[in-house]
Amino acid sequence: MAILNGKKTIIIGDRDGIPGPAIEECVKTAGAEVIYSSTECFV
Repeated sequence: MAILNGKKTIIIGDRDGIPGPAIEECVKTAGAEVIYSSTECFV
């Protein structure tokens, strides 16, 4: 996925949805650098 190559990302996952670490692994595989990753609870 060339769209993310060399990009810096901030990831905010959802506790009841997709957690931050899962998104982080996908983004790293696509070639982006993860600056910040967190899983939050949106109530």
